[in-house]
Amino acid sequence: MSAHFDLPLEEMKAYGYKIVDLIAEHWATMEEKKPVTSATREEMDSIFLQEAPEKATPANEVLDFVMDNVMKYSNVISHPKSYSFVPGPSNFVSTMADSLATGFNIFSGGWIVSPAAAELEIVTMNWLLKMFNFPVKKGGGIFTSGGSMANLTALVTARRIKCGDDFSKAVIYLSDQAHSSNIKAIRVLGFKKEQIRILPTDIEFRISINKLKNAIAKDRLEGLQPFCFIASAGTTNTGTVDPLDEIADICEEENLWFHVDGAYGGAGILSKKGARALRGIERADSLTVDPHKWFFQPYEIGCLLVKDSSWLSNTFSEKPEYLRDIEGNESEINFYDYGIQLTRRFRALKFYMSIKTYGLETFKKAVTYNIDLAEEVERMLRKSRNWEIISPATLAVINYRYNPIGLNYSEKEIDALNQEISKRVMESKEALLVTTILNKQVVLRMCLINPKTTIEDVRETFLLCNKFAEEILAEKK
Repeated sequence: MSAHFDLPLEEMKAYGYKIVDLIAEHWATMEEKKPVTSATREEMDSIFLQEAPEKATPANEVLDFVMDNVMKYSNVISHPKSYSFVPGPSNFVSTMADSLATGFNIFSGGWIVSPAAAELEIVTMNWLLKMFNFPVKKGGGIFTSGGSMANLTALVTARRIKCGDDFSKAVIYLSDQAHSSNIKAIRVLGFKKEQIRILPTDIEFRISINKLKNAIAKDRLEGLQPFCFIASAGTTNTGTVDPLDEIADICEEENLWFHVDGAYGGAGILSKKGARALRGIERADSLTVDPHKWFFQPYEIGCLLVKDSSWLSNTFSEKPEYLRDIEGNESEINFYDYGIQLTRRFRALKFYMSIKTYGLETFKKAVTYNIDLAEEVERMLRKSRNWEIISPATLAVINYRYNPIGLNYSEKEIDALNQEISKRVMESKEALLVTTILNKQVVLRMCLINPKTTIEDVRETFLLCNKFAEEILAEKK
């Protein structure tokens, strides 16, 4: 007895049209929806928890159930009032491109399986290399699932190139504002706690150059092997960029691998203000950028760029017997030789189709708008008696707290007040606005990388925050 998963052609078309209609309607009505949803584990269990069904269920019935429950209980990350973490604004063309790549089930690991998929990854990688002024002929890169995997891939490469097989005395440096994925990658690679130097940042949340120099000198005197520094180009907390040129000088002098984590802020290179802030990024040995953030792509697509593509192939290339017939020639790149994954989805398609459809000019205008919007929000807050800027607008991120003139609260009480404002905003479901910690203070944080977000959206959100703040203060009287 055979089993198959096909539907008649007309049924497949009708089912597909229905899904496309649902996606298009979502995009067209997104701003009318609440950006936030919430549910307990018990509530989710009551809806979904069941044994795998033995018998078939009509496809449309399953789809209706998913729309009524799965989508209902998922935050609208692309909403104009989704300000927290790093929102993923996405774009419709890339969404459809992902559908094509998945629908045709394209394998993007080796050239012989899909030469067009490999070629598009080469082409789009070259676009990115040029954007960041990396050498196109010698340089290279690979699309990954996200910034976390790109950072891991970079650090595996750095360890291999700088340390070989013995990394027992190797030391790696990063700041206290570096993204947590870097620490996770370092742990995955088997480094001990005493091989990691997390260095403090200055009042602007940038790495202290003097402390970095001191740490390297001390480690060398102790017979250790400094081998890598991880710089941030747009921290998640504040959008801050480390002094890249000064760090590059140190890395060259000390023979350290220079990795720049630009997962968030790297796309700022598309604007004039961003390019100034990122000066020196072209001197990195490796660079992480995350297209599913500020390049407006849907999840998942991260990217690692390197100055020399042979660093990747020398680190990751394996030649098992079952792949011996598909190696091709040197110009026909097998991307499974450039990273950890053998089986890879066709991530390059959405990046290619969206850049071709909208043009790079549209992406540049969007990034520039986001940076200008954050600066406008900062000016607005500085004119208010209620709000205090903790970290100014930097690459479209701004941090602030409710601390009105004349409010005689302790730091602990101000922290609790801002935490409660965030909690009530989230409970209202009108905006996704959460806190972070800066200088041991609880602060509210906005990441304004959605081109659909307007200054009116932000004003409405602050009116909501002020309303909840007044309610909280009244309750305490």
